[in-house]
Amino acid sequence: MEPTAHPSQPTRIRIGIGGWTYEPWRSHFYPPGLPHSQELHYASRQLTSIEVNGTFYSTFKHATFARWHSETPDGFMFSLKAPRYATHRRVLAEAGDSIRRFVDSGITALGDKLGPIVWQFMPTKAFDATDFEAFLALLPRTVDGRTLRHALDVRHASFATPAFIALARRYGCVPVCSDSDTFPAIADAEAEFAYLRLMRGQAEVPTGYPADALAAWAQGVRSWTGGERPRDVFVYFINGAKERAPAGAMALLAELGIGPGQG
Repeated sequence: MEPTAHPSQPTRIRIGIGGWTYEPWRSHFYPPGLPHSQELHYASRQLTSIEVNGTFYSTFKHATFARWHSETPDGFMFSLKAPRYATHRRVLAEAGDSIRRFVDSGITALGDKLGPIVWQFMPTKAFDATDFEAFLALLPRTVDGRTLRHALDVRHASFATPAFIALARRYGCVPVCSDSDTFPAIADAEAEFAYLRLMRGQAEVPTGYPADALAAWAQGVRSWTGGERPRDVFVYFINGAKERAPAGAMALLAELGIGPGQG
């Protein structure tokens, strides 16, 4: 059956998975016999966003980002993981060249499907206010006239401090809030958008997260996107029984009343 296309519907909610190429998804998520070349086309019509992990490891070209744009429906969004060459270094203040190469690689070919850029740091990287501020000062606010949104995926417990929140806010950046057994859950209630990575999926649960947990996350999403100050929220089911991630994302969309392909 042909997946449902995105209708024209305003929303601040983007929910999805990490990447679209994963062998077990070919028996858990994708229809039997679906060509690998059509996996992005299919996934983007079941979910409303994908966090791209490949950009963390490799440099992609303008043509690739343009192809992703053309293969996905209106309203869909990509979050891009920035390259590890920028974040996995002892002195973050020296990351300027790596940051520029990534930002200038053609990411704006995604157009209005370009979501946040995620800067993921080593779990061993402790909070050093001076060096971290020097890094944040290198992040461009715009590229080719398009405003960039930056999410900071810090993984060391030392970042769980008001000083880090204040520093990120000063540079217009948002902490990634991880639901994880390993990494700290850091959130800024005043941030311009929310970025959640749900990492506690359970293999024995068909949707990764049980129904009561999904209902609780849905209520949090509603609170963030409603009220007097509605803001965007990005939620990704990442790691932790990864084979269950698409089902978890689709279940959360259903809990929020967002049908397949709505964005």
